[in-house]
Amino acid sequence: MGEFMFNEQTVTENGIIDRLKGLSGEHWKYHHGENLPKRAQDIFVDEWLKDALCSLNPDIARQPDYADEVIYKLRGVVLEARHTGLVKANENFQEWLMAEKTLPFGENGDHITINLIDFDNIENNHFIVAQQVHYVAATEVFFDIVLYVNGIPLVVGEVKTATRPSVTWQDGAADFIGGTKHYWKNAEPFFVPNLLCFASEGRTFAYGAINAGPKDWGPWHTTEQEEEQLTGMASVLASVEGLLNARTLLQILESFALFSTIKTGKKTPPKRIKLLPRYPQFEAAKQIVDRVKTGYPKKGLIWHFQGSGKSLLMLYAARMLRADNNLKNPTVLVVVDRRDLDSQINETFGGADVKNLVKVQSCKKLGEHIEQDSRGILITTIFKFQDIEIDESNHKGLNNRDNIIVLVDEAHRTQEGSLGDKMRWALPNAHFYGLTGTPISSIERNTFKLFGADEDPGRYMNRYSYKQSIRDGATVAVKFEPRLAELRVDRASIDHEFERLAEEHGLDNEEKTALSTRAGKLAVMLKAPKRMEAISDDIVEHFTSHVKPKRLKGMVVVYDRDACVQMYYLLGQKLGFDTVEVVMNVDQAPIKAKGGGKDGKENKDWRKWSKELELPITEKDFQRWQEIDGDDQLQKDLIESYKDPENPLQLLIVTAKLLTGFDAPICYCMYLDKPLRDHTLLQAMCRTNRLYEANGMRKEMGLIIDYLGVFENLRTALAYNPDEIEGVVEGIERFKEMLPEQLKKCLAFFPGVDRSLEGFEGIIAAQECLPTNEKRDEFAAAFGVLSKLWSAINPDPFLAPYRNDYKWLAQIYESVRPIGQTGALVWAALGPETIKMIHENTDIKRIRNDIDELVMDEHAIFTLTEKEQEKRARRLEIDLMGRLRGSGNPEFVALGERLEKLRQQYEAGVIKAIDWLKGLLDTAKETVELERQTGERPVTEEDNVQALTKLFMETRPDRTPKVIQDVVEQIDKIVKATRFDGWQNSASGPREIQKALMLTLVQFGLGKDKELFNKAYEYIKGHY
Repeated sequence: MGEFMFNEQTVTENGIIDRLKGLSGEHWKYHHGENLPKRAQDIFVDEWLKDALCSLNPDIARQPDYADEVIYKLRGVVLEARHTGLVKANENFQEWLMAEKTLPFGENGDHITINLIDFDNIENNHFIVAQQVHYVAATEVFFDIVLYVNGIPLVVGEVKTATRPSVTWQDGAADFIGGTKHYWKNAEPFFVPNLLCFASEGRTFAYGAINAGPKDWGPWHTTEQEEEQLTGMASVLASVEGLLNARTLLQILESFALFSTIKTGKKTPPKRIKLLPRYPQFEAAKQIVDRVKTGYPKKGLIWHFQGSGKSLLMLYAARMLRADNNLKNPTVLVVVDRRDLDSQINETFGGADVKNLVKVQSCKKLGEHIEQDSRGILITTIFKFQDIEIDESNHKGLNNRDNIIVLVDEAHRTQEGSLGDKMRWALPNAHFYGLTGTPISSIERNTFKLFGADEDPGRYMNRYSYKQSIRDGATVAVKFEPRLAELRVDRASIDHEFERLAEEHGLDNEEKTALSTRAGKLAVMLKAPKRMEAISDDIVEHFTSHVKPKRLKGMVVVYDRDACVQMYYLLGQKLGFDTVEVVMNVDQAPIKAKGGGKDGKENKDWRKWSKELELPITEKDFQRWQEIDGDDQLQKDLIESYKDPENPLQLLIVTAKLLTGFDAPICYCMYLDKPLRDHTLLQAMCRTNRLYEANGMRKEMGLIIDYLGVFENLRTALAYNPDEIEGVVEGIERFKEMLPEQLKKCLAFFPGVDRSLEGFEGIIAAQECLPTNEKRDEFAAAFGVLSKLWSAINPDPFLAPYRNDYKWLAQIYESVRPIGQTGALVWAALGPETIKMIHENTDIKRIRNDIDELVMDEHAIFTLTEKEQEKRARRLEIDLMGRLRGSGNPEFVALGERLEKLRQQYEAGVIKAIDWLKGLLDTAKETVELERQTGERPVTEEDNVQALTKLFMETRPDRTPKVIQDVVEQIDKIVKATRFDGWQNSASGPREIQKALMLTLVQFGLGKDKELFNKAYEYIKGHY
């Protein structure tokens, strides 16, 4: 234990503290927790907080008693947490930190603003880094590192020892999130003032907001850092310096700590969450503000890969700009390009309750807002600029102020045509910042003149690449798999043939367009009924075997609206119509009769459409698609249903809508049957790259099933510089090449082990090859890679020859996997398919026999040889671990962690085999008892009969076993016939059962044995 503390404290903890103390120009002073001027139950250091209140508020300085009143009020906010929940209390406390509260402490009882922190003059604050801070709430805790600003604990850090390979920052984060420590629950009041939490083990570092799950914690680097600089103690200290310096912490508190409401499903109430920035968002937002303040250059291009949070980046930048007094109340114009993006941005900004936010509804209104000099944050779509007429003689445009800042989302598409010119004319002195999720292609170079400043290398002010976002865990990798080669359509030869015809007949461009529209050969081929039928069969087969078992969902992208409808009826018939839905732009379809549809009159054209496509389109279906298309709220509700894992909707069928600006992390697989290119293709495939974690299952990657061969030549599909999109998408074929090699690597851990040995013998033999934590962690890392490869390929026939070996390795992995959060990144939970495979092939033995055998004569364990004791212990441990691992119940997790400790003590030679076995037996008894209490494992009929037999043996040792068996069987039969649910608590139940029991005992001449009757009745009451 001493060595563990030595490692944890001297290496990581002191390293972090020393770096903070040594920051140049900083004010962190060090205190050991023992020397803090506070009691263990205090959250604030009152003395420091009082000093700050007096120095930052002249009215309080004149009357220092007022400081006590403020502190009293702050304690009240802390107490609210038990009623409102931690996040809401944290949000309320932040209003105090942000000087949004007033109290009547001025002259004549005037209300004055209460300042807790000076954001403008950083040196006016008091910064303390404290170590091993003692705090007592529901439990007693010692926080490794706490950062106090003016006596308020804004940051809490947990550090772990770096001696074990599988221990990562996640093990520190686990102390906040759950397990036995579960700080956010057990020490909740301490986190009401919290800005952020961090965790490290000396090699990696991550931070998160209160109540964030593991996927929402992130690293803190800079976008410029090289790959090799991102692990090790030097990297941790660089993160500490970058994030935990006083200036950055106060900037995050002032402009980046947001609260938002998210829906978690139709049946569950919306959830309030706290948002913190990822480092690329923080970096780019600050660059925008710095550039606006400097006044030059008045533009910049930000390329942050799709899925890394550009909507939030715009929100952060807008808030910072609005909060900066030097900018004299600026106008921030957020420009988006589509209705679906518009609603996503609105959701981000609206959910976060941003002040002074105006959604501009029309072109006319936009012109009015600009001319009337509206201040605040305006959200509009680029197309609302369409009606603005450029007047060359007017050089002032609509508004020539220079504190108008335009943030343009998806900049690559927005600037086409004259829209960019119109924006430039309307706002001649504005600053323009473009955000894009895709790199600049050679064709688009000129459209970026509007944003790319010559001063910026490569024209980018800030770039955050695909590789960086995957490495940081901001997105997941996307893989593709080509399918059904026989159904490919040779697009190139169609195009070639078309050009030849056009040339032969000397057609001009207009005639060519007319011909291609009429011929539409590609569309005809793509939508051939036989082909669509075959593709729908393949989607059903793939979705049922690959996607559904993972409890994830999919999208189907088809050529046009006709294909959407074809696919809807094909998939609906095979999967059920409640599992599929179409989202398409119905208005522009050639199916809307004049005067029909939206104005409430009957729309007859759906019949014509049905006839043309030879499909059973019903009026009800058609109207529903129209409504989904025309009603933003309906579309949002549909998307919420799709995001809800419990909702039966599994597949969305689209052609153009929802390919951009649509975030549904549960979307794992895209079935692609539409020729897409460049940014449209990149945007579409990134619908699958969002992080998702639920029910212990983590989405490892996104998948594109490619029916058209879109990805066969990536260079032509994505016309970008290959360096910029390196590794953006890889074929599943590559996984098939890697799997045999990885399998070999895993099997190499078990030289000479007979893999045909079943049950305990086989598992024990394998476990002996992993004698130390280090070896087990190495195996876990290797098997983790194998498991991901397997999961991605499964259930392909390719895997057949490897199945037995994989199954064996999975069982060994599961048998040594620690319980709780230990090494959460390396020891990930297995995917549902693998667990199912293990369970189908494992006869989980019961520990009851072992317990009963040993408990009946506890002294018998002393007569076993040490080898036998160890063997018995190993067997019991395997069984116990199997039982405890399946439950997420914290009490079971605590028992599992106790087992881990016992084994480590045995392996380290601290205890002998006999003590290990005794410790295991104690835990086993508790497990059985806990299972009974929680109903985690229902007691089987066999258990009941065995236990009754044992009870009779103890009480009536002189009866022959045959008679006892008859008595027990008879009692069992009669009690089962007499009992009913809840009989124990009913008026008549106990009487009926007692009567039945007494009659049975009388029948066997045992009616007078009171002790036997009482014991038997107590047992029946507890177990039947």
